[in-house]
Amino acid sequence: MAIPVIDIFAGPGGLGEGFTSIVNDDNERKFEIALSIEKEYYAHQTLTLRSFYRQFDLGEAPEDYYRLLKGEITLEELYERWPEQAQFAKNDAWLAELGDGENSISPEEVDTRIIQALDGEENWLLIGGPPCQAYSVVGRSRRQEKILDGKKDERVELYKQYLRILAVHNPSIFIMENVKGLLSAETEESPVFARILEDLKNPVASYELDYGENDEALACPGYNVFSLTSRPLSFDIEGNPVNKHKDYIIQSENFGIPQTRHRVILLGIRKGYEITPDVLQSQDEVPISDVLNGLPRLRSGLSKIQDLNENWLNVVTQIADTKLLSQVGSKVGDEIARQVNRLRLPQKGIGSNFIGYRNVSPTYNPDWFIDNRIGGVCNHQSRGHMESDLHRYFFASCFAKVKKKSPRLEDFPASLLPNHKNVQEGIKDKKFADRFRVQILNKPSKTITSHISKDGHYYIHPDATQCRSLTVREAARIQSFPDNYYFCGPRTAQFVQVGNAVPPLLAKKIAIIVDDMFQQIEEEVQETQLSETI
Repeated sequence: MAIPVIDIFAGPGGLGEGFTSIVNDDNERKFEIALSIEKEYYAHQTLTLRSFYRQFDLGEAPEDYYRLLKGEITLEELYERWPEQAQFAKNDAWLAELGDGENSISPEEVDTRIIQALDGEENWLLIGGPPCQAYSVVGRSRRQEKILDGKKDERVELYKQYLRILAVHNPSIFIMENVKGLLSAETEESPVFARILEDLKNPVASYELDYGENDEALACPGYNVFSLTSRPLSFDIEGNPVNKHKDYIIQSENFGIPQTRHRVILLGIRKGYEITPDVLQSQDEVPISDVLNGLPRLRSGLSKIQDLNENWLNVVTQIADTKLLSQVGSKVGDEIARQVNRLRLPQKGIGSNFIGYRNVSPTYNPDWFIDNRIGGVCNHQSRGHMESDLHRYFFASCFAKVKKKSPRLEDFPASLLPNHKNVQEGIKDKKFADRFRVQILNKPSKTITSHISKDGHYYIHPDATQCRSLTVREAARIQSFPDNYYFCGPRTAQFVQVGNAVPPLLAKKIAIIVDDMFQQIEEEVQETQLSETI
């Protein structure tokens, strides 16, 4: 039987997608999402739709699912046509907020749903990551916070919801994910990460501290917390694995993900099992060209003037102004002139939420990304940009092609610098000096974050002739989502979902390790039962 998974703070479901993608010899899923909890409306829609997709055997999703992707039917019509599967999906994906906030659900409600979802199964997996904005280095810098205060920002304490579920429900294994900034975050009481590690070793103690005495003694014996990149340096006198804090960081580019996404991911196994997990096997870096390859070329939209093909061409070609070319150096100037001469209107224009298209196969891991039943590509529409930003994007892409790096503010000619009060500060003090960032074609992307929803400046496409920022689908491919993973909601919400997700292909690699651990648990249980019978 498939191992049940409870996914909290689930986002659009990147972690869950990785776990549900591994199969046994009969092509059956080894893990199933019994319950996912997410508070954001559109992310929950995406979770529910993906749960619907998984109600069918692999490769057996109905044609109506693909009609939805093509925009031929609505989500409501899809669910009306498949009411049984839709109801299961709606039961699995719960729109709810964890925590102690005004809109949060009660612990009792959470416990009831978890018990119902597990249906008596004792060996199960808890996954998820509390919201990370409170811990991120960039976020703390913008808020000018050196010390975090859980009373002012409830997100600081949200990891305790994770601890409470561990203490009360006692899963065999857990996977917990958060930003690298967790390692340096501090409250007045202690460094956050050291405290979290101690709490995870003994979640019952944390539960009693925060929730008071429980009527019944909690059975959770605590957890041994392992790194997924490095075997323990040693074990302490209580048998807990000992690692350096940095060993808990997974640098995704070292494990087959085409972006430099660095995240803390913890693997916990309930005390009492004599199991030391394997670690992830590193591999060569994957450049973004290997996953963007085959997607339809698009032009950017125009946000301030009428969005017509001829207007776009007129705007972009203005960058070849001879005065400007003389300001950027001969090699970059020559590249700008060359790319302007190559300008052609892409067949698919600015794209759409669905584009009928044949050749969408990337060169990297095509079996993971491609589903030929789609007949095209989803969530692939460029956003509109101001005319001045188009010139900055074009310059930046040409600069990167020549220099093999993205330009900083001091590299821009004066005529292309934005009219912002902090630009000179950025040049002088190097503060956010890379605010216009091109992704380099033959390298992994920089981290895809939810900031991509605000503007495209950090995510400029490397092809100057497209002169735009990345689309949702391009960001999703860099995040390693399969092409048949459809993101619901308006484009801004789609970007937020992609940016907040755990890369599913990385999650799959972790799932393989976790699956082996569950097999070892099963063997230990069988050996114990055999010895008791003898």
